[in-house]
Amino acid sequence: MKKVAVLLALVIASLALVACGGGGNDESSTTATTGAEETNATGGEGGESSGGGAASTLEFETDPNGQLAFTTTEATAKAGKVTIDFNNPQALPHDVKIESSNGKEIGGTETVSEGSDSATVDLKPGTYTFYCSVPGHREAGMEGTLTVK
Repeated sequence: MKKVAVLLALVIASLALVACGGGGNDESSTTATTGAEETNATGGEGGESSGGGAASTLEFETDPNGQLAFTTTEATAKAGKVTIDFNNPQALPHDVKIESSNGKEIGGTETVSEGSDSATVDLKPGTYTFYCSVPGHREAGMEGTLTVK
Protein backbone atom coordinates (compact mmCIF):
# COMPACT_ATOMS: atom_id res chain seq x y z
CA MET A 1 0.00 0.00 0.00
CA LYS A 2 2.86 2.36 0.81
CA LYS A 3 4.43 1.74 -2.63
CA VAL A 4 1.13 2.59 -4.34
CA ALA A 5 0.89 5.87 -2.38
CA VAL A 6 4.47 6.84 -3.32
CA LEU A 7 3.87 5.93 -6.97
CA LEU A 8 0.62 7.93 -7.00
CA ALA A 9 2.42 10.96 -5.49
CA LEU A 10 5.11 10.76 -8.19
CA VAL A 11 2.50 10.59 -10.97
CA ILE A 12 0.64 13.62 -9.55
CA ALA A 13 3.90 15.59 -9.22
CA SER A 14 4.85 14.75 -12.81
CA LEU A 15 1.45 15.86 -14.11
CA ALA A 16 1.68 19.12 -12.15
CA LEU A 17 5.14 19.80 -13.59
CA VAL A 18 3.91 19.23 -17.15
CA ALA A 19 0.84 21.43 -16.56
CA CYS A 20 3.07 24.27 -15.29
CA GLY A 21 5.31 24.21 -18.33
CA GLY A 22 8.14 22.04 -17.13
CA GLY A 23 9.89 24.70 -15.06
CA GLY A 24 12.55 25.82 -17.56
CA ASN A 25 10.46 27.12 -20.44
CA ASP A 26 10.55 30.92 -20.07
CA GLU A 27 9.99 32.00 -23.68
CA SER A 28 8.22 35.34 -23.99
CA SER A 29 7.21 37.71 -26.74
CA THR A 30 7.64 41.46 -26.65
CA THR A 31 5.58 44.27 -28.06
CA ALA A 32 7.47 47.51 -28.45
CA THR A 33 6.21 50.66 -26.84
CA THR A 34 6.15 54.19 -28.06
CA GLY A 35 6.88 56.61 -25.25
CA ALA A 36 9.35 59.20 -24.03
CA GLU A 37 11.95 56.74 -22.80
CA GLU A 38 15.55 57.45 -23.80
CA THR A 39 18.88 55.80 -23.14
CA ASN A 40 22.54 56.71 -23.56
CA ALA A 41 23.24 53.57 -25.58
CA THR A 42 24.87 54.25 -28.91
CA GLY A 43 25.90 52.44 -31.99
CA GLY A 44 23.98 49.37 -33.04
CA GLU A 45 24.27 48.07 -36.57
CA GLY A 46 21.78 45.89 -38.35
CA GLY A 47 22.52 42.20 -38.62
CA GLU A 48 22.54 39.30 -36.23
CA SER A 49 21.25 40.27 -32.84
CA SER A 50 21.60 38.97 -29.33
CA GLY A 51 17.88 39.37 -28.68
CA GLY A 52 16.99 35.68 -28.58
CA GLY A 53 14.44 35.86 -31.39
CA ALA A 54 11.63 37.70 -29.59
CA ALA A 55 9.76 40.04 -31.90
CA SER A 56 8.80 43.70 -31.43
CA THR A 57 6.23 45.62 -33.43
CA LEU A 58 6.37 49.39 -33.86
CA GLU A 59 3.40 51.32 -35.17
CA PHE A 60 4.02 54.62 -36.97
CA GLU A 61 1.48 56.97 -38.49
CA THR A 62 1.73 60.32 -40.22
CA ASP A 63 0.01 63.32 -38.67
CA PRO A 64 -3.66 63.07 -39.71
CA ASN A 65 -3.82 66.89 -39.95
CA GLY A 66 -1.52 66.90 -42.99
CA GLN A 67 1.60 68.13 -41.20
CA LEU A 68 5.03 66.75 -42.19
CA ALA A 69 5.33 64.76 -38.96
CA PHE A 70 4.93 61.31 -37.44
CA THR A 71 2.51 60.93 -34.52
CA THR A 72 5.37 59.49 -32.44
CA THR A 73 8.98 60.65 -32.21
CA GLU A 74 10.29 58.30 -29.47
CA ALA A 75 10.04 54.51 -29.62
CA THR A 76 11.60 51.51 -27.88
CA ALA A 77 11.95 47.90 -28.99
CA LYS A 78 13.61 44.67 -27.93
CA ALA A 79 16.71 43.57 -29.86
CA GLY A 80 16.03 41.12 -32.64
CA LYS A 81 13.35 41.18 -35.32
CA VAL A 82 11.57 44.53 -35.25
CA THR A 83 8.49 44.94 -37.44
CA ILE A 84 7.50 48.40 -38.61
CA ASP A 85 3.77 48.85 -39.24
CA PHE A 86 3.35 52.17 -41.03
CA ASN A 87 -0.01 53.81 -41.73
CA ASN A 88 -0.19 56.93 -43.91
CA PRO A 89 -3.66 58.53 -44.02
CA GLN A 90 -2.32 61.46 -46.10
CA ALA A 91 -2.50 61.77 -49.89
CA LEU A 92 1.17 62.79 -49.80
CA PRO A 93 3.78 59.96 -50.17
CA HIS A 94 5.69 58.95 -47.01
CA ASP A 95 7.79 56.03 -45.73
CA VAL A 96 9.68 54.97 -42.60
CA LYS A 97 13.40 54.19 -42.73
CA ILE A 98 15.74 53.08 -39.90
CA GLU A 99 19.27 54.45 -39.69
CA SER A 100 22.16 53.46 -37.39
CA SER A 101 24.09 56.02 -35.32
CA ASN A 102 26.78 56.19 -38.01
CA GLY A 103 24.28 57.16 -40.73
CA LYS A 104 23.88 53.74 -42.40
CA GLU A 105 20.35 52.90 -43.56
CA ILE A 106 19.31 49.56 -42.05
CA GLY A 107 15.95 49.14 -43.79
CA GLY A 108 12.35 50.28 -43.77
CA THR A 109 9.04 50.44 -45.57
CA GLU A 110 8.21 51.31 -49.16
CA THR A 111 6.82 54.76 -49.96
CA VAL A 112 3.03 54.78 -49.66
CA SER A 113 0.35 57.38 -50.28
CA GLU A 114 -2.95 56.97 -48.41
CA GLY A 115 -2.05 53.43 -47.45
CA SER A 116 0.07 51.24 -45.23
CA ASP A 117 3.14 49.07 -45.42
CA SER A 118 5.19 46.84 -43.14
CA ALA A 119 8.85 45.93 -42.98
CA THR A 120 10.96 43.82 -40.62
CA VAL A 121 14.53 44.69 -39.66
CA ASP A 122 16.96 42.83 -37.41
CA LEU A 123 18.41 45.24 -34.85
CA LYS A 124 21.07 44.99 -32.15
CA PRO A 125 20.84 47.04 -28.93
CA GLY A 126 21.58 50.70 -29.52
CA THR A 127 20.07 53.98 -30.56
CA TYR A 128 18.70 54.41 -34.08
CA THR A 129 16.92 57.14 -36.00
CA PHE A 130 13.68 56.56 -37.87
CA TYR A 131 12.69 59.04 -40.56
CA CYS A 132 10.78 59.67 -43.77
CA SER A 133 13.16 59.48 -46.73
CA VAL A 134 10.95 61.42 -49.15
CA PRO A 135 13.06 64.47 -50.14
CA GLY A 136 12.53 67.39 -47.76
CA HIS A 137 10.38 65.48 -45.25
CA ARG A 138 13.14 64.53 -42.80
CA GLU A 139 14.45 68.09 -42.92
CA ALA A 140 10.92 69.29 -42.07
CA GLY A 141 10.93 67.19 -38.88
CA MET A 142 9.72 63.74 -39.92
CA GLU A 143 12.15 61.78 -37.75
CA GLY A 144 12.51 60.33 -34.28
CA THR A 145 14.64 58.16 -32.00
CA LEU A 146 14.37 54.38 -31.68
CA THR A 147 16.01 52.80 -28.65
CA VAL A 148 16.65 49.06 -28.94
CA LYS A 149 17.42 47.14 -25.73
